[in-house]
Amino acid sequence: MSHFIEFKLLAPRNAAVCLIGSFSDWEEIPLEKDNCGYFRTQIELEDGRYSYKFRVQSLEGEWIEVNDPYITEIDGATGNGILTIQQGQRIVDDYVWQYDDRPLPANENLIIYELLIPDFSKERESDRTGGQYQDILAKLDYLSELGINAIELMPLNEAPGEYAWGYTPSYFFATQPRYGPSKDLKRLIDECHGRGMRVILDQLCNHSAEESPLFQIDREFWYYKDFHHPDADPSDRWGPEFNYEYYDEALDLRPAWAFMGDVVRFWIEEYHIDGIRFDALKQLDNYDFLYWVTEKAKQIAGDKPFYNIGEYIPETPDLVSPNGPMDGCWHDSFHHCMQAHLVGERFDLEEVKNALDARRQNYPEGASKVVNYLTNHDRDRLLADLGNHQIFDDAAFRRAKLGAVLLLTASGLPLIWMGEEFGMDTRSTPNEPQNLKWSLLENDRNRQLFAHYQQLIALRTQNPALQTGKIEFFHENPESRVFAYTCWNEEGSRVVVVANFSDRFLAGYAVDDFPADGTWKEWTRGDRIQVSDRQLLLDLGEYEAQVFSFKAT
Repeated sequence: MSHFIEFKLLAPRNAAVCLIGSFSDWEEIPLEKDNCGYFRTQIELEDGRYSYKFRVQSLEGEWIEVNDPYITEIDGATGNGILTIQQGQRIVDDYVWQYDDRPLPANENLIIYELLIPDFSKERESDRTGGQYQDILAKLDYLSELGINAIELMPLNEAPGEYAWGYTPSYFFATQPRYGPSKDLKRLIDECHGRGMRVILDQLCNHSAEESPLFQIDREFWYYKDFHHPDADPSDRWGPEFNYEYYDEALDLRPAWAFMGDVVRFWIEEYHIDGIRFDALKQLDNYDFLYWVTEKAKQIAGDKPFYNIGEYIPETPDLVSPNGPMDGCWHDSFHHCMQAHLVGERFDLEEVKNALDARRQNYPEGASKVVNYLTNHDRDRLLADLGNHQIFDDAAFRRAKLGAVLLLTASGLPLIWMGEEFGMDTRSTPNEPQNLKWSLLENDRNRQLFAHYQQLIALRTQNPALQTGKIEFFHENPESRVFAYTCWNEEGSRVVVVANFSDRFLAGYAVDDFPADGTWKEWTRGDRIQVSDRQLLLDLGEYEAQVFSFKAT
């Protein structure tokens, strides 16, 4: 049985558009233009899969072939758009969701793990096969064992090149063909939900690749006239930038707003994502659009928890102020501070305190206002930087463990870049594959670092003191490079961290003004520690942090 299927293309300033496809033996089918700037036609089709493109007369009068900007599947071999018809309707696929009713963690409880599909899931560093959605499924038990309850997927959109991080997308509705079919991505997200794990998508709103059909159809309708924001730094130009300031009076339309709103709706409704990390917001530079699109995302998500994260570098607290557009933002100064202090370049206690307590940098109070990280896809790994400073082996892993304590007890949410939890030591290389070295987990130091992260994540998950964003520094000894702070909630749960940033072993070190007398648990060792007269005596190793917890019952 056949049905009439509509094809349409928004191209108000173009003179003519034709449809070509496998259903017409690639012969042209003219489209008619309506009063809203759309070219339209209807084709009678039976259920099945079809390839198609549009042939568009450019503003210069030349005829070009482009895919539908709204295409949801790209044929990896031909580059043509794929349309699937089932029961007379356009569909992406026929996946049936299994775990939509499972409760998911609130924003303030997230432990985020950032990963790149092709590099995360290959079994060996030298593998050239694998690296698809289905391969990630086999690693979900590993992430659950670690304690992760949210994964942040680097961009999934189809983008140019044999290997890329995906930050210059050509198509905003179609996934990267190399990663596998859409059903596999949905199963991955569904299985995450089945484990109580949220999925955050890294999304590009600032720019696209020049291969984007929008850029080919009518550059100045969607993009800036010079293809970049007038104030853009030349070093930040990764592709033509969407013009969120342009308003078409005749159509009563902001083209870039409408398109990106459709993108956000599609990924929430079709793929059931639980949050978006918006890339390059300093370059996008339009708060009005950001207010609109983040509010739209929450409306579409409905009752489910949703988290809008902004990357704005250099960072600005305005992004998450009470009137700001984002729920949270990447806290890049945390990385720069901790990296410099862990490699021993300097010790500035006020700078460390500012990084650990974002309120000191004028961020509003709240556990999910900032996202902290020791490293991410853009930054060199801690062990790589330590090696560059000739710090190796036990000395390097001591500092990595210290960094983990600070990351997982700071105010804000922790983000772990894939492999950091077991000691990956490679540098940031966006144009070259870097498969995770899973074999490192066979080494004692690497396994111990993994267990250290695992323990700290369990503490953060189990003790509500680390889910409030409340932090207070009560012991400061800049000469010895030792300080202590406490995190707490109003019900009486507490966590105390005592950190030594020196290369000296401190025997019998006294920490005065401890928050409370009584029996405390040192979390990383499992020891029970007795505190009396508000003083704690402990042996504190070089570049070591000890973590003491008390949980109200």
